[in-house]
Amino acid sequence: MLTLRKAKGHEGKCTPNVLPCRINFSGPVGVSKRHWHPIKKSDGNSVVYFRGKKLYGKRIHIPKNYRGVVLSKSDQDLPETMPTEENIEEEANHSMSTECLEEKQEFEDIVVWGHETLPDESSDPYLRGINDWIALTKLIHAHENEDYVPGDEKLH
Repeated sequence: MLTLRKAKGHEGKCTPNVLPCRINFSGPVGVSKRHWHPIKKSDGNSVVYFRGKKLYGKRIHIPKNYRGVVLSKSDQDLPETMPTEENIEEEANHSMSTECLEEKQEFEDIVVWGHETLPDESSDPYLRGINDWIALTKLIHAHENEDYVPGDEKLH
């Protein structure tokens, strides 16, 4: 089982950046303007030089009625809940551990960066993954929204 909660040290809003490289570190860094200064172009996309490489960034807005959050695994144990009558038998057959994720920050858009060219939804796994998840959630909740039109799930 998984539970989400807002962290005590919630840091407010941010804009996550997905870089086309492997960095053996996960977390916030104190970036100065000297090292990271993206320039926003008139088409809404961005360009920046990072360690001598030219990167093009595509800003993806999270759709209305969705929330983007930065999560961190919590080491805190959660109290076990008493099973209800409906799931006593099911819980007897499965031992369930409850993990907690804490919401550190939230975001309304995310920037996916590509080497020397703008990331393309057909070939970039991150853009494709974001669009696939949005499409899946819309299909799951389609009965709640009669105005849903299949194929209209791309992010803008």
